Amino acid sequence: MEGRDASAPHRTGVPVLYSFRRCPYAMRARLALQSSGIVVEIREIALKDKPAELLLASPKGTVPVLLNGTVIEQSLDIMLWALRQNDPQGWLPQGKAAMDETLDCIASNDGPFKQALDRCKYPARFGLVDGLAHRAQASIMLQHWEDRLTTHGYLSGAHWGLLDAAIAPFVRQFAHTDKSWFATQNWPQLQAWLRAFEASLAFCAVMDKVPVWRPGDAPRITRFATLAVK
Repeated sequence: MEGRDASAPHRTGVPVLYSFRRCPYAMRARLALQSSGIVVEIREIALKDKPAELLLASPKGTVPVLLNGTVIEQSLDIMLWALRQNDPQGWLPQGKAAMDETLDCIASNDGPFKQALDRCKYPARFGLVDGLAHRAQASIMLQHWEDRLTTHGYLSGAHWGLLDAAIAPFVRQFAHTDKSWFATQNWPQLQAWLRAFEASLAFCAVMDKVPVWRPGDAPRITRFATLAVK
């Protein structure tokens, strides 16, 4: 990135997305970029060997980070930026009340649920004997999603939208912590919703494996096909 501002797009003129394939935050950013049809340069990183260019642009060193003339460091901000450029599938909630309610739900996911998820997935990292108590805490939120899906077809309402895309990667991460246990829970709507997400062409497209980016690599310009999650 020598000779240019860290926030500037690549010489190709398209935004640069630093990403990590399995990170749920990066996953939801890619889903929104896919839905919007925005062209980006994907730079897949290795978490144990973060490139200096990423740290120069965003010293916090976490992904996703989008460079589009400014630095957008939060996954939800990337989602909103992309969808406000183009929202062909109508992901954005309509009206202030609906948007506020969606953002409140995402905040609950990103705060209490993610904290419990991390502790049930990696108990030793937090000095815990096991993660069972935190699995029970996380399950309270999953029951809320089950109840919501019983009332509506999707978390966002009548069709897949911002809330679904923002939440699904984290529910997936939770489910994969103990697949057998998750399958035995009385969450039929949530389980079906997650299966549909994981089987969708949209999910498969954003989870396509790409090599780790190294300085000097040719740009990997990506325009995800605008695929719906049904």
